[in-house]
This record gives sequence, C-alpha cells and structure tokens, in this order.
Amino acid sequence: MADEVILLDFWLSMYGMRVKIALAEKGIEYDYKQEDLSNKSPLLLEANPIHKKIPVLIHNGKPVCESLIIVQYIDEVWNDKSPLLPSDPYQRAHARFWADFVDKKVSVVSRKLWTTKGEELEAGKNEFFETFKILEGELGDKPYFGGETFGFVDLSLVTFYSWFHAYEVFGNINIEAECPKIIAWAKRCLQKETVAKSLADQKKVYEALGQLRKIRGYE
Repeated sequence: MADEVILLDFWLSMYGMRVKIALAEKGIEYDYKQEDLSNKSPLLLEANPIHKKIPVLIHNGKPVCESLIIVQYIDEVWNDKSPLLPSDPYQRAHARFWADFVDKKVSVVSRKLWTTKGEELEAGKNEFFETFKILEGELGDKPYFGGETFGFVDLSLVTFYSWFHAYEVFGNINIEAECPKIIAWAKRCLQKETVAKSLADQKKVYEALGQLRKIRGYE
C-alpha cells in the first residue's frame, strides 16, 4: 500500500518551503493543501491543535508539526535516497545547531526589515547583517554548509532567499554588497531543481508583503 502524504501549507511560508524541498529531494508524491490562515481548516486545527500553524505533514493519517522536525522525520522515514542529515552523530548535532540558529536568529532579524521603521529598522539592519556574517563564517569556502552536498542547514536557510527582494526594498539594503558569499551560496542551491521549484517567486513575495504591511500598519 502506497504512503498517503498530505502537506498543509501556505505558499508564502519559508517554513513550508523547507518541507517542499525535503519531499522533492526524496521524490515523494504528496497532496498539497493550501490553507487560508485567516480561516484555518478543521483539518489543520485537528492536526496541530497546540500551535494551529502550518506547515503540517500528515503521513498515513499521523500529523507531524514544526518544519525542522518534519524535515528530520522525512529524512528518517524515506532514508533510501538523498540524505539530508549527516550519518556521523557529531556532524548531525552540528547541523541541528545551525538549523536552530537559523530559526532563532534569522527569523527574528529578518522580520524587523519589513515590520519596523526609524531607529528600530536601523538597529534591525545591523542585526541582520551581523547574523548573516556569522553564517558566512560558518559556510567558509565550502560549497554548502555541510560540505560538498546540499543538506539540512542549506535547506533550513535557503527558503529565506524568497524574501530577500522584499527585505532589500523595505529595509533599503543591498544583501549582496554586504554578504556576497551568502548570495553566491543561495544561487548555487537554486541550481538544484528541487530547490528552484520549491521556492516562492521573490516578486510575488514582495507584493504579498506590501499588502500585509498596509493591512497591519507597518508603513
């Protein structure tokens, strides 16, 4: 019997994009269900009653929540191809550390670029570049964060690239000028079809965030 795989998601979410990349890397067919986040479906509320957030992966009727946990689940269940986490326990812990850094730092500093203004925005820009320079240091001269092959940390971070154009316009910054290694790395990741097909279009993200800024009074 074939696995039944459902992804509850919203197209703008960089967290949902992570799961889409992982599923694409493993060649898994799935049913994609787009959520209306202002009117969440009964399925989403039942599958993730604690946080009530996307993405949620439902595998043979069992829900798995939180994007990085979902990606690790996918990697463990479909372990016959395209490993996303290293097999060595120390390297695996190292990858989890940096993916956690992306969740705890990059998410927070990136949000400031399109939701703040004035002094708060200026401070946010500095934090943004400090964070990405730390990531450039970790990347070093390697093609990918884990070395020669695309993996867990790359997948965790590259989905933010969909939002880079919006960050640059709303934050009045030039990411490539400050962090050229990150842009070169992102473009390398995008050469993979699994990544390119899973990321939202930068211009569409920018337009959607522009509307959201007006609705929420961030302008």
